[in-house]
Amino acid sequence: MSEPLSLLPQGNFRPRLRRRFPRIHRSALWRRLFHWRQLDFEFASWQMLYLLVSPKRVYRNIYYHKQTKNQWARDDPAFLILQVGGIVLAVGAYSAVYGVGVPGFTKALVQLLLVNFVGAGLVLATVTWLVANRFLRHQNVHATDQQSEWMYGFDVHCNSFFTFFTLAYVLHFFFLPVLMKTSWISLFLGNTVFALAGSAYSYTTYLGYQAMPFLHHQEVFLYTIPLVAVAYLVSLFGFNLSHHLIDYYF
Repeated sequence: MSEPLSLLPQGNFRPRLRRRFPRIHRSALWRRLFHWRQLDFEFASWQMLYLLVSPKRVYRNIYYHKQTKNQWARDDPAFLILQVGGIVLAVGAYSAVYGVGVPGFTKALVQLLLVNFVGAGLVLATVTWLVANRFLRHQNVHATDQQSEWMYGFDVHCNSFFTFFTLAYVLHFFFLPVLMKTSWISLFLGNTVFALAGSAYSYTTYLGYQAMPFLHHQEVFLYTIPLVAVAYLVSLFGFNLSHHLIDYYF
């Protein structure tokens, strides 16, 4: 790797960078990505199941992972691979129902995968990572300095997006004949699903940072739920999210 430009800050900047993006984590992640026999899809599937039925159990397991691997972030990309595969399948199913063909499938996939999942995820992971490290860490001069890893922030986003995606896209798909009607009951049911999905994203994010014992006041990540509730109540006066979702993608 080339030396950093002289305009970049010197001193203890690079050691901090190494703590946030440990080299051992990146090398293990890439090594497993290109060696499929090392990917633990069974454990990734277990995590997906329990994110829906008992997300606290998933984060307890991540805490044990920290104790054994000395890092919070995953070192196995199997979860991410399954998640991307699920997104592709969901877009394919919606595309088949609405008969949009390959161009429509490609457009929807770019919007959902690259814009909503990856693009928005990078922003949200960075924001939560900064909030956790700058405002939520215990200030104890006698304790070892600990920080949240950015990659762990993205892992938390992946977990939260999975719960959101399952409700807002997968569950939504199976009730399309009902939710796409123009009645107020259809509007109520569809918007309720989206409100639950948004709240689930916030709650799963909260659990992700609550697992870190060196943080406090993690309930700040729950403050978005009242905003979701207000938006939900306003939407009941005629804004059908199911209709707008389909118009947005197809």
